[in-house]
Amino acid sequence: MAGVDAERIERAVLEILLAIGEDPARPGLERTPQRVAEAYADFFGGLDVDPLTHLADTVPLGSTEAGVPATSDAVILRDLAFRSVCEHHLLPFVGTAHVAYLPGDRVVGLGRIPAVVDTLARRPQLQERLAEEIADALVTGLEPKGVLVVLDAQHRCVTTRGSRQERSSTVTIASRGALAEPAGRAEIIALIGAQTNA
Repeated sequence: MAGVDAERIERAVLEILLAIGEDPARPGLERTPQRVAEAYADFFGGLDVDPLTHLADTVPLGSTEAGVPATSDAVILRDLAFRSVCEHHLLPFVGTAHVAYLPGDRVVGLGRIPAVVDTLARRPQLQERLAEEIADALVTGLEPKGVLVVLDAQHRCVTTRGSRQERSSTVTIASRGALAEPAGRAEIIALIGAQTNA
């Protein structure tokens, strides 16, 4: 479990169990500190990873047969599942990311975009900041003409505590370049929302 101090997490969880009045030695709880440490290693595994490493192997768009630089109007990845942990209560939030970019002269393999989302989500996060960080990573790594990131997530700190708004979700948007312009953004959002005819 690189990146986390498992023994320290186990001691902290043991203390939490004692603090809530539980018996950490009872059946069912004796391995809980270890299980939590293992879960945290997974939840926060993005802390030691630079998301730009996923964007290092780009592919030039090249030229057409007429020698004109090739272009791609937009690359859109819809319905990318992600999960993160809210830094305010250390409770998960789970949702869907939609990521679009207008390529400059380079594109990246389609599997690299979900890897960027996953790396940045595997940190203590705020949903608003997560959208911004994904957009910034794509701008830095790909130098596109525009970027749009839409996150739609349910927060367990909202659905399971306090007012318990079990059906609520939160949508955040981060845009850069040409996709920060209302017309360009609206077109991409319409494409994200379009249903395919199966």
